[in-house]
Amino acid sequence: MAQGPSARRIQERLPEGTRVYGNIPYHGDSLDKHLLDLYLPADTQGPYPLVVLIHGGGWISNDKYADMGYMPQTIADLLNQGLAIASIDYRFATEAVFPGILQDCNMAVSFLYDQADTYGLDVAHIALMGFSAGGHLAALMGTSQNNQVEAFYVAGSYRPFAYRAVVDYYGPTDLVLLPGNEDPNSPEAILIGAQPLLRPDLARAASPITYLDPDDPPFLIFHGEADKIVSNKQSKLLSAWLEVHGVEHTLTIVPDAPHFGPMYDVEAIRAQVMAFLGQYLR
Repeated sequence: MAQGPSARRIQERLPEGTRVYGNIPYHGDSLDKHLLDLYLPADTQGPYPLVVLIHGGGWISNDKYADMGYMPQTIADLLNQGLAIASIDYRFATEAVFPGILQDCNMAVSFLYDQADTYGLDVAHIALMGFSAGGHLAALMGTSQNNQVEAFYVAGSYRPFAYRAVVDYYGPTDLVLLPGNEDPNSPEAILIGAQPLLRPDLARAASPITYLDPDDPPFLIFHGEADKIVSNKQSKLLSAWLEVHGVEHTLTIVPDAPHFGPMYDVEAIRAQVMAFLGQYLR
């Protein structure tokens, strides 16, 4: 399948020899938003631990290349450490209101689980990495996987494995506390189909903190001190609940950092990410 300019720009910055499988359908249909890209390390043999990337965009925009574009060194480090990367697209909340948007993400992982032998993936070592709205989805997948919430999966698609780690960049964790909780046009209202303050039941069902328990995977959380889009209180709250439940985690508030950008691709942050994944994906 032909690759667009975004895909070409990403591929030009990958480590030499990276094997790329682009636009793989994961849902048994022809929807553009039901595609994923798989990147395998060069000159090594699998099975590879897998990092699943979930892009941000307020649940209503962007694509599987968006966050990779400003995190090129992080992507390169993952591949150079022998980790496979799957970057997934999903339907936006404008056409797949919650939990439909989450069903897509879970379906992508179930597909990778089922195709592990084809691509040389180690399904015993899968981590999630999400950015903004993708951080929310990654955290929600990580905390709810062991709860087996039926509505979060397409019928028959749940796979009985445990995520080994979650890396959450500035993702919302409690929808009721977001500033657009009374605005019917806010991203969080579009996500659940109602203002969170009017339907706290739906907001709670879509909040990662709802599903926390002591058996959840370790979390590595980054949030900007100067984030004006998603308050870092969202990550502080997640950290507090992880502490209550005794789940291993680290929260880093990045000084002066806004909501997203290349300041999250610097060496100090990359070192934390690689050490964390090196600990839990090996």
